[in-house]
Amino acid sequence: MKLVFVTPRYGTEVIGGAETAARMLAERLCQRDGWEVEVLTSCALDHLTWENSEPAGTSMLNGVTVQRFPTASPRTLDYFDLDGRLRIAPESGTLAETRKWVSLNGPMCPGLVDAVAATDADVIACYPYLFATTVDAIAVAKVPVVLHPAAHDEPALYFSAFRRSFRHLDGLVYHTMAERDLMEDVFRVGARPQVVLGLGVNEPAGGGRPGGEILGLGDRPYLCYLGRVDEHKGCGMLADYFAQYKARRGGDLAMAMVGPVSSEAPDHPDIVVTGTVSEADKWDILGGAQVMVTPSAYESFSLVVLEAWTLGVPVLVNGACAATMEHCQRSGGGLWFDSYRSFEATVDRLTGDASLRSGLGEAGRAYTARNYLWPSIIDRYTEFLEGIVARGRSTTVQSPRLDLHDGGTPYRRQGGGHD
Repeated sequence: MKLVFVTPRYGTEVIGGAETAARMLAERLCQRDGWEVEVLTSCALDHLTWENSEPAGTSMLNGVTVQRFPTASPRTLDYFDLDGRLRIAPESGTLAETRKWVSLNGPMCPGLVDAVAATDADVIACYPYLFATTVDAIAVAKVPVVLHPAAHDEPALYFSAFRRSFRHLDGLVYHTMAERDLMEDVFRVGARPQVVLGLGVNEPAGGGRPGGEILGLGDRPYLCYLGRVDEHKGCGMLADYFAQYKARRGGDLAMAMVGPVSSEAPDHPDIVVTGTVSEADKWDILGGAQVMVTPSAYESFSLVVLEAWTLGVPVLVNGACAATMEHCQRSGGGLWFDSYRSFEATVDRLTGDASLRSGLGEAGRAYTARNYLWPSIIDRYTEFLEGIVARGRSTTVQSPRLDLHDGGTPYRRQGGGHD
């Protein structure tokens, strides 16, 4: 069985939930007898610019064959103008406008699109929904296509271009029940083959150093945020809330923000922004935290929540995020906030009660062990894909694929990505 993943970017340097999830699946599937795995992706690593930074061509990464194709152009200012207008009222955007948004969002990779059309794979998995590589691959594929949407409730999800594209899917793979419910509400895809899979969690791989030592905090207690330090991830709000908390409460509590910095880093004497750290340091910092905080309202899974639980660390999540709320409610492993007042109250509770932290962390650990170990995840995934291949192309996509641009010109012929 040959599986091809299509992702907008790929590599160990990529710190992004969906792309990391695709890599984790690919690296484990390629070790399974009878399975061949290949990745088709761009030469870009930066999702903000789509600048070509990696050499085009074929390489091997952790056992996976990776083919990279140049992007036709970097992201242009036209994208930001259109994005700003459409996000105000996403459902009012015309099909032509939202198709243009997809092309400007990119990355536009004509060579990748040709490779999808010519592939000898048995099945293609696109990950995530948001990018032109996914929409283009669905449009030209001649073999079954499954989509890992990695969807959350954001304006782009309501664009008509995605609704048109998703008519041609052969299956869907979700991270959580909340994601499945969202996709059903928006697209009515319940009749398509689908599975709520989630992801497996790696074994902790710390180096044995105290997290406070790595951070330069000594024995001070600290909260930990893990992921891209980005306004879209709620980091600005988290920094503001923590600054208010310190002004009102004082004390020794600190905050560690661990990961690559995409937005302006918070400037506060009690907030340590590390940038990218080694895997060992990541685990050691996480293991030393009193609480792991996930402020993002836009997550489809949040692997870092499960990583915290493997170490018995409780979590504090944004109550507006359906996926992380689902994890907390099903596991009993964390609390949530929906305002500064509830943030202050939950931080007080968690930092002031060691037995509460221990109980939440152990509940999260048990939940992770029951649901998110890699062997069972891979068994379920391969069984699902084999069923998709056995069905072949669905009857809804035997007719010629829809051209994605007005005037009948496919995306891959648009060069720089402009209509």
